[in-house]
Amino acid sequence: MTERKSFALLIDSDNVSARYIQAIMNELASRHGQVTYRRIYGDWTSSQMGKWKDVLAEYSLTPMQQFPNTKGKNATDSFLIIDAMDILYEGKVQGFCIVSSDGDFTRLASRLRDAGMVVVGMGEQKTPRSFRNACTVFTSLELIADEGEREKQPSPQSDASLTKKEVGSAIVDIISESSSAKVKLSDIGSRMVSIYPDFDVRSFGYNQLSKFLESFENISLKRQSDIIWVSLRESRESRHEIEAFIREELAKRGDDGIALSVIGDMIRTRFPSFSVKDYGYSKLSKFMRSVHYVVVLDEDNGTFVYPECE
Repeated sequence: MTERKSFALLIDSDNVSARYIQAIMNELASRHGQVTYRRIYGDWTSSQMGKWKDVLAEYSLTPMQQFPNTKGKNATDSFLIIDAMDILYEGKVQGFCIVSSDGDFTRLASRLRDAGMVVVGMGEQKTPRSFRNACTVFTSLELIADEGEREKQPSPQSDASLTKKEVGSAIVDIISESSSAKVKLSDIGSRMVSIYPDFDVRSFGYNQLSKFLESFENISLKRQSDIIWVSLRESRESRHEIEAFIREELAKRGDDGIALSVIGDMIRTRFPSFSVKDYGYSKLSKFMRSVHYVVVLDEDNGTFVYPECE
């Protein structure tokens, strides 16, 4: 049995509501490891800390007192950062969970990862992309809140939110880079989190990665023994028809050739659903170089496509 990693849970009370504490603890225990340190930082003399005080004993949270020494400055952030480095040097944990919606912890997350730590970030959807990407994994608190709480607190849309289009494009790139044109489902999940630390199928309404991938028209899943393989579906447009069209248009131009961007527009006009990614390529130039009897040349005034000389 794999040993569970030990985590230091550090909560920025200034930027996180106490209503998320149950979800935070459940997420850590079920997906990441055991919590060794449980510390929450803030000014406990403030009346705003009332709800956090109510849950301290229940979740064995250690309150870390920080008085607001300088007006307009967030002393809590500095205290949490210094404490995190002290815990790091003690060498008793393998990971940190930083709970905050504040982008000021971006450098801390990067530093902890540089030291070989797993860094789990949790914050509301307003959390800046910089902090999300600095973590090993980032989870939106609205996403893991219980259903009743979600109904009372609708998840706001944010520029930092990952879109399904971005996810689909990244998955196609991962498959396209594979020499066998197929990738294990588990590897897709790992690669996606490495590219987008805040990638989580739950944010798209799914509980399983396989079910989420099945929602993409251009992605196919096939089970072999205990392994699920992910590959690209055949395009609706026949590659044979597209290649024939390209050669036909080049033949009309003869030795003059056609600019890559121009022939790309011509293909999309003739075949509206055409996308090079459906054929396992990230760029039109790479697709064009795979077409038989076609030559692609990079010239001073751009990239041109010519019929291959006999």
